[in-house]
Amino acid sequence: MNTDLASQILEFYPRIFFACHTRHVEDPKTKRILTANQASVLDHLDGDEPVSLFDLALHMGVTPSTMSITVSRLEVLGYLIKEKNPKDGRGTLIRLSRAGEKIKSKKSVLDPVLVKKLLKRLNREEQVLAVKGLGLLAFAAELEMKNKSLSRSWSRGK
Repeated sequence: MNTDLASQILEFYPRIFFACHTRHVEDPKTKRILTANQASVLDHLDGDEPVSLFDLALHMGVTPSTMSITVSRLEVLGYLIKEKNPKDGRGTLIRLSRAGEKIKSKKSVLDPVLVKKLLKRLNREEQVLAVKGLGLLAFAAELEMKNKSLSRSWSRGK
């Protein structure tokens, strides 16, 4: 891989994120404010397929104990459901509750209004190129995440 291209992405991504990221999320029903960190955890989960707390912590770059604190807080608030892993009684699986799914569906890591403002600064051709480029990076990211997941499964002897 061309390190020059990688360094450009590393330079550009934070600018986009800081210009457009959602600073907090409000629960439309309770009006409770969630931090960006709490909302980010919700973004990484769904209501059907539980995820291990360990894998979520690894993916988000925090320790399992740090993730446990955030997950416990979100469980108390009613946004997550924790359950014991049936395959390994020591592990914890987490998934979104209905309230967590509602918040996730109403929010995004990036503020749509701010993203639209950025796009308005570009002509139509530049807008299309920007979206295509991000789409390609998102596709590559999904492939990489699947590869990491498979590698972890094989290394655990599954």
